[in-house]
Amino acid sequence: MARNASARRVCLIGFMGAGKTSVGRALGRRLGWPFHDLDEVIENRQGKSVAALFAEDGEPAFRRAESAALEDLLTGKNAGGNLVVALGGGGFVQPYNRSVLAKSGVITVLLEAPIDELRRRCVRDGRTRPLAGDEAQFARLFAERHTTYGLARVRVDTMNKPVEQIAGEIEHMIAATAEAEAKE
Repeated sequence: MARNASARRVCLIGFMGAGKTSVGRALGRRLGWPFHDLDEVIENRQGKSVAALFAEDGEPAFRRAESAALEDLLTGKNAGGNLVVALGGGGFVQPYNRSVLAKSGVITVLLEAPIDELRRRCVRDGRTRPLAGDEAQFARLFAERHTTYGLARVRVDTMNKPVEQIAGEIEHMIAATAEAEAKE
């Protein structure tokens, strides 16, 4: 389905603890755009938590559900208009998902912070993260994903910044991008 050419879509990507959901909610409020956390979309569609999906069905089944949910959000019958989406930490690493994002004209924004800070945030929030594991596993996964995250169109450092400041930086970036495209 073709979307309105003036519609803007932003997808926040990054490792666990980067702040994708918090920043996404704030950005959606600031812009007056719908916000979707892809993990929450998957949980609603599957009727169970991400942790339960991983435990009961395995990562491959979760990744299939993730790709289907992302594609539906961006190209399904109800797709269209402005949108902010927060992908799970591994969502952008999947080639199919990157293809869907590119075909949909989504602006990908990497939220970055040092690995020690990301680990601290994950421990502090107390959520069950199936791939967080121990510290060595966390570091290995971070290293594996780092290069692919670099494919994002825009990078935003989140270290020592409040959520609203980060959302404001992205809001200004979106406005500047729209202005530049209008001049073309």
